[in-house]
Amino acid sequence: MTRPRWYARPTGQGVTLRRTPRLASWNKAGDPDQLRLTEYLDDTVGLLTSARVNRGPWALVLDVAIPHGRDLLNMADLDNYLYPLAARMRDERLVSVWCTKRHGTVSSALVAPAHETLAPEQRYTVRTTASAQTASYKEQVRSAVADASQLRPGPVQLQIAFVVGAQRNWMNLWKPTIDSLHPLLGRTRPDREWHPNDGRIIDLSLHVHVDSSLGHDVVASIAAEPASAETLQ
Repeated sequence: MTRPRWYARPTGQGVTLRRTPRLASWNKAGDPDQLRLTEYLDDTVGLLTSARVNRGPWALVLDVAIPHGRDLLNMADLDNYLYPLAARMRDERLVSVWCTKRHGTVSSALVAPAHETLAPEQRYTVRTTASAQTASYKEQVRSAVADASQLRPGPVQLQIAFVVGAQRNWMNLWKPTIDSLHPLLGRTRPDREWHPNDGRIIDLSLHVHVDSSLGHDVVASIAAEPASAETLQ
């Protein structure tokens, strides 16, 4: 099986955002949510333009401040915060994206060179053959973690390293892959399929390596563990 590549968390001073990070919106064009999302993206990309990495693989970090008094582990899914900004800034050299959430008032973003690192010790790896838009894809991903022990209640750190073919938009794999991880994360309700308790993910990183030999197949390697309570501050 093609080996996934893992990248280290970037270090450095992020740029303080002037606008509150917005979740992905699938509302029609002109909807207020879409307008606010566009305003946030235009402003944030403008802030990050001067820091763009011009050569070699690079990484994107988004640290989201959640107002005090709001439940940090309920909703506010990190992939939905990360997707709009990553999709706007994406090029073929973007190989690693990171997103965190914590209680606070100041959100920030960072672009930096990406540096490969060792894989996590405990991980679950699967090669999928089904379209990511189908239940079969989710079933194949779930099979990789079906025998895993559910993580104890509380915040979670999740990493997923993908290997994809040259024509694959790896960002479209994020949501269906995470939606398949209820054996690790638990369910929001016992009777709801593909609805994991992913609001408890407070530290998310996603990585990609392109291997043309895969064709339409996808390799996904998943590592999850309890997150430090200090991250909630």
